[in-house]
Amino acid sequence: MTDPVTDADQPDATPILPFVYRVRVEMLLASPTHRYEGRPADGPAPRAGIELHDTIRFRAGLGIVGDRYHNAPAHRRASVTVIGADALDAVAGELGHTLDPAATRRNILLRGVDRPLDVDALRGVTFSIDSGTGPVLLQGNRPANPCAWMDRELAPGAFRAMRGRGGVRCEPLSDGSLSLGDAELRTGVELRTDVELPVPPGTTSAPPSDISVD
Repeated sequence: MTDPVTDADQPDATPILPFVYRVRVEMLLASPTHRYEGRPADGPAPRAGIELHDTIRFRAGLGIVGDRYHNAPAHRRASVTVIGADALDAVAGELGHTLDPAATRRNILLRGVDRPLDVDALRGVTFSIDSGTGPVLLQGNRPANPCAWMDRELAPGAFRAMRGRGGVRCEPLSDGSLSLGDAELRTGVELRTDVELPVPPGTTSAPPSDISVD
């Protein structure tokens, strides 16, 4: 992938992000500890401190202040996870369960305001989210693939149902903050919108792993 186009007149070389979407930030999670460690059958580790927040703060290249992946060298390019509320709605409909977004352990839950938004399409995309205090610039990198913990903590069958809809792992490129409520998503490429957000027909997935870390 080539470097994002930048405006030469901007001293900080801010990427040009011409596509604008109205979104709503419906969940912000920053957890000081990993809770999904080892085998799902053993259950999650106890909650330590507050996990759900009205506002979270970002540090460029480091992650979310107070989160378990902040300043973790192995996760510098994947310290922030973003998932789509529209995709989770589709999974809930398929499984016939009400889902708790916090059980996904993703940091940011985004919902399209005008129409369902394919948040998973942010992989490989530079984008920003602005909830009123200025844009937070993020680089979408690899998928936030689901693990076997989803079957235990979210709903039976969630591991496979979330394939291709588990969100995206990102690196923050700027300092800033994000709050719950209405926000503006800007992207460098136009995103697909699809009410069902399905896994493409013929997609195969590997058997679930019993061991994960989150």
